Amino acid sequence: MPRVKRGVVRRQKRKKLSKLTKGYFQNKSKLYKFMREAAEKAGVYAYVGRKRKKRDYRSLWVVRINAAVREHGLTYSVFMNGLKMAGIELDRKSLAELAAREPASFAALVQQVKSKAA
Repeated sequence: MPRVKRGVVRRQKRKKLSKLTKGYFQNKSKLYKFMREAAEKAGVYAYVGRKRKKRDYRSLWVVRINAAVREHGLTYSVFMNGLKMAGIELDRKSLAELAAREPASFAALVQQVKSKAA
């Protein structure tokens, strides 16, 4: 069986990994074994983080909507139910933006919900 040295390929592979782990603490950016482990773990954290981000944003929107709605004497759940009853199909992201940037429009929306609820 012929001997395989892998000179260039090995160097490219390690260089690529080194670029990924640049700035990591101690041996995680220096030694190949630890670079590999650190890069793998970082990838896992990144994957989980991408999933978490969606959860975090949704909960942020809920908090913002709840705070804005309470100023008008409603709770979040009553408001969301009222929106559904009124046939207003706005997502939480746009509701939170409306509450933060355009309080007058949001107040009009709350009034619509209150009139439907009453």
